[in-house]
Amino acid sequence: MAVPSFVDKVTLHVAGGSGGDGVASVHREKFKPLGGPDGGNGGNGGSVILQVGADVTTLIDYHHEPHRRGTNGAPGAGNNRSGSNGDDLVLRVPDGTVLKDASGEILADLVGPGTELVIAAGGRGGLGNAALASSKRKAPGFALKGEPGDELTITMELKVVADIGLIGFPSAGKSSLIASLSRARPKIADYPFTTLAPNLGVVTAGSTTFTVADVPGLIEGASEGRGLGHDFLRHVERCAALIHVIDCATVDPGRDPLTDLDVIEAELKAYSEATGSDLLDRPRLVALNKTDVPDAKEIAGFVRGELEARGLDVFDVSAASHAGLRELSFAMAEIVASRRAATPVAEVTRIVLRPKAEAGVGREFTIDQVNGQWVVRGEKPKRWVRQTDFANDEAVGFLADRLNRLGVEDELLKQGAQAGDDVVIGDEDNAVVFDFDPQVSAGAEVLGRRGEDLRIDQSDRRTNAQRREELAAKRAFEAERREARGESREPDWTFPEDEDDLEGGALEGGEGEDVR
Repeated sequence: MAVPSFVDKVTLHVAGGSGGDGVASVHREKFKPLGGPDGGNGGNGGSVILQVGADVTTLIDYHHEPHRRGTNGAPGAGNNRSGSNGDDLVLRVPDGTVLKDASGEILADLVGPGTELVIAAGGRGGLGNAALASSKRKAPGFALKGEPGDELTITMELKVVADIGLIGFPSAGKSSLIASLSRARPKIADYPFTTLAPNLGVVTAGSTTFTVADVPGLIEGASEGRGLGHDFLRHVERCAALIHVIDCATVDPGRDPLTDLDVIEAELKAYSEATGSDLLDRPRLVALNKTDVPDAKEIAGFVRGELEARGLDVFDVSAASHAGLRELSFAMAEIVASRRAATPVAEVTRIVLRPKAEAGVGREFTIDQVNGQWVVRGEKPKRWVRQTDFANDEAVGFLADRLNRLGVEDELLKQGAQAGDDVVIGDEDNAVVFDFDPQVSAGAEVLGRRGEDLRIDQSDRRTNAQRREELAAKRAFEAERREARGESREPDWTFPEDEDDLEGGALEGGEGEDVR
């Protein structure tokens, strides 16, 4: 099987690199057994970037390697060391590449050398426990996981960026014409469909320089998939004008210049209706080619009047003798110059493509009841679920606290969710199901916020005021005991408080001091 040298349409699977996981670590050194959290953050994953290259003319590289992925970020480490970021993957594409998603919607049109587009962003790295520490959560025992990168399948279509497009039947002389007008050297032979890929040539006429592209031969039924024309007509969609190259020296039965023109016009109309393009609205010229042949020159004279009556500008040309090429090139230059003058100068701006909101405009999330389950949709809840290590109870508590602050719990209660109901959060193919367990405060009980480590705030040490009260109670007890001994009666020797902490009756004070 022959290996194609020109590919103008490919399907590409791209994925950004995953972010590195954060790490949970505690600083340790001599005489400091608990020096605080020092877990570093994970590195960000590398993105997949499409960049227009001036020297790239085909998509063949992606035909052979249709799967591309960015580099993953490295995980964090202790001692506040963050993981390294993944390397971006830059894919060079030809000028005029159109990107479409799986549904056929156009994502971007890459025109102009140096134009870049981040097609698949890398995932963000997870936070380490040092970044998660706060005044309420002084020693987190968990870290966040890195996020996976974007994954999508796109279709790349190349539409050659040219000012003038040459169209016509096979062997009409388009390749010979572009070779005579410019320094392009396409393959030329005396059999149909010699040209299997669009050819570009640069033409200078006066002070105007423009590009000309020839399209592989059109035949009747090309708009329905016959021949090669339907596949390559996209390459003239950007052209300012179209040139009908008509073979006046053909010997094929049933062929004549007027019939050839009608067939090509019908195919342009069918293609425009099928794709929504406006090829029929472009200025069109007619080049009656091969007039160096005596019979062809005579036929050109017969049909000139009919073509001009249709409002077309007609030129007798010969790619072999170069007759009429100067007039044709200046006519093309006039059309190109007029179009450029009418087109306003585009300001260089930064284009930012943002995905469509998944959960309604202006809302962080939505909740719907599907098959008896409460389905929470929204970018933030899904991202938080992806970041959570469900093997760590404290991390799960932190997730619950984040969802509660976002208002998920209140909205579930508002919609009638009951304790024990299933709550589904996450991507459809990797969702996580929770049992709904709303937080309830009873009486004067003080409950800590979910995800917080209350062990840090717990302290069994008594204050000075408490010590004074206990000391006064102890003295009263001792006085009662002495009084009972003096009266020769048995006292109650039970003292409700532990005397170990009050041994000696000393309170906290300076060294050698007795606050009594």
